[in-house]
Amino acid sequence: MDLKEEDILGADIGRHWYYRSKAAALRRMVEPLGPQRVLDVGAGSGFFSRHLLAEGGAKSALCVDVGYARNRDETLDGKPVLYRRDCSPTDCDLVLMMDVLEHVDNDVGLVRHYAAKVLSGTHFLVTVPAFRFLWSGHDVFLDHRRRYTLPEIETTLRDAGLTVVRGAYYFGLIFPLATAMRLAGRGDATPRSSLRKHGALTNGLLAAACAAELPLFPLNRLAGLSAFVLAKKP
Repeated sequence: MDLKEEDILGADIGRHWYYRSKAAALRRMVEPLGPQRVLDVGAGSGFFSRHLLAEGGAKSALCVDVGYARNRDETLDGKPVLYRRDCSPTDCDLVLMMDVLEHVDNDVGLVRHYAAKVLSGTHFLVTVPAFRFLWSGHDVFLDHRRRYTLPEIETTLRDAGLTVVRGAYYFGLIFPLATAMRLAGRGDATPRSSLRKHGALTNGLLAAACAAELPLFPLNRLAGLSAFVLAKKP
């Protein structure tokens, strides 16, 4: 996940409509799998893997990020959360790559690197920002290399040796509003985040819109701000 956005939201990240909704969509995608041991790549604070520990029934999390100053161990409700700069081969049954691949030059290579560390049958849940025409100063601020369509990120995962189980766009109901705002500012690539802290009313309305979308989310291959793909190592 994007550490710069964590810095903006701080302790409010779990209440912000965007991260709250993305965590709910993640849980909707992986809950039927019953993941027990999560490998969270590019984890930052470990927000999403910690969410699965607290709400999704997972038993442990291994958070990997080259940005960590040192390795450290924590617990969440008695469940181990390990923070590491790298990891050895692991028996984790779910690999998270939440908004990671858009940051690296060799996205296929990064997926292959971690696919080599897990067992056959391990699932991968990958999210990336969607649609190149939405490129803005927000992407520049976050050091993105690219945005993806759903077929493009699915092809990336297949090229890395994974089998795609299903893919969908999310944040579809707010997509028209976000698109209008991005297109209105087209040509201005000044690096700045579009993420904001909102008042309770705005935050609640945006969260409600995303919650209303959630039941049909797995079927949405039309449009959204984020692309979600569930894949599996053969």
